[in-house]
Formats: sequence, structure tokens, C-alpha cells
Amino acid sequence: MLVTSLTNPTIKMLRALRQRKARDEQGRYLIEGIRLVGEAIQCGAPLEMIIVAPDLLTSSFAHELVEHYTAGGGRVLTVSAEVLGSLASKEHPQGIIGVGRARYTPLADLVAGVNGWVALVDVADPGNLGTILRTADGAGFSGVILIGSTVDPFDPAAVRASMGALFSQQIARAGWDELLAWRQARSLPVIGSSDRGAVDYRTATYPRPLILVLGSERQGLSDDQLAACDTVVRIPMRGRSDSLNLAVAAGILMYEITRNT
Repeated sequence: MLVTSLTNPTIKMLRALRQRKARDEQGRYLIEGIRLVGEAIQCGAPLEMIIVAPDLLTSSFAHELVEHYTAGGGRVLTVSAEVLGSLASKEHPQGIIGVGRARYTPLADLVAGVNGWVALVDVADPGNLGTILRTADGAGFSGVILIGSTVDPFDPAAVRASMGALFSQQIARAGWDELLAWRQARSLPVIGSSDRGAVDYRTATYPRPLILVLGSERQGLSDDQLAACDTVVRIPMRGRSDSLNLAVAAGILMYEITRNT
């Protein structure tokens, strides 16, 4: 059956997922575009359904993706181009949207890897979060731990910026005190980053696995949080700028940590 009404109850519930409140209430989020839906399926991310607008679905790969998903028992909701456009956050949607089930890994269940984890404290920009997820995946980190009021990783901008890493990275959410207790139980070193850091990031020692802690874009880490770190590193600034974009800084540090792997 083709859904053509913008006021269809299911469509109205799905459209609400563009807002964090609805995502938190429903435990669901939207995955837009052929590549990201394909990544979600290949990674075995929990999907409730995929939404397809036949008039917009022109890619042969996308048709094969839908057939593969359907053959595996997946649910497909067929809608008009207008209805799919009302769900998409970007103009000119590609004709396919996935409905994912939000999933967090409890701290106690995080699986140790060679390098460790990135912990983000009160990070506000979903694009930064998504980019850090993507970089963590590329650099071989096990996942990202979201501390305090850090933005929703299932925000559409975070999902897009992650380029599929959202589906392969372990993601946990915890309070600062919980992180410290977990760190102590596992005897994990904590490396913080700040322009007040005493150690140039290129000369620091990085015992692994570790926790790389980064603070918010505006405030960074607090004095108490810096004091809880085993080492605080800084990235030297050569020009007039006094800081780097958070995701850029995170990428520099992650790849430095893994440089001798």
C-alpha cells in the first residue's frame, strides 16, 4: 500500500523524530540516504523499517538494497515522494529513509580495544559529534562515551556527519563521576586536552588502552575535570587563532595516539 497522506498517524510520528524530544520518547531516529541506510544494514544496526518513495528511487544499488532488506524479513513502508520529502531534513532526498532504534552500550559492557575510547563532555554541536565518531572509527578507537549534556548522537546532523560510523562504534552515555569510577575499576589512563595543558601532544606518552577526554566547544574541561586526568596535553597554535575546531583537535590527537600502532 502506498501512503500518500501527510496526516497519516505513522507519518506524523516519524516526522516528529526530527526533534530530540520525540527521539528520546520513541527510542527511534531517522537515517537519510542510500549510503547511510546501506551502512546501517551492512553493520547490522537495529532497524525498525525502511521508507521508500518509488518515484525517487532511481539507483540500481538502492533497489538491490531494498530487495536484500526485504528478503531478510525487513519491513518496508512505501510512500509518495511528497510524504518522503516531508520526513527528510535535506532538499532533494534520495528516495530512501531508514528508521533506526537508538542503542547505547552500558559502560560495564564496553569492549576493550587496542586504543581505547573518546569521552566527550558537554559537547553541543551534532556535526562535531558525528565527525568525531567517524574519526574514532577510522583511527581504530573502540567507541565514544558521552558525558553530561553532550548532544544526541541520533540527531540528523550527527548521523550524517558520522558517515556510518554511528552504526559500528560503541556509544555509551554516563555522568562524569560514573566515568571516573569505571576508569578506576579498569585502571585506565585518562588523557585530557586543553590549551592550558602542560605537555605538547607530540611529546606525551600514551599508554593504551586509554580514555581521551575532550570538553565542550565553548568551555573545554573544567578545573576539576583537568585535575582528574593523568596527563593534559595541548596542541600548539602558531598563528593568530587560539583554538581549533573540536572535531579537528580530536582527530589530531587520536591519530597521534595511534601513530606507533
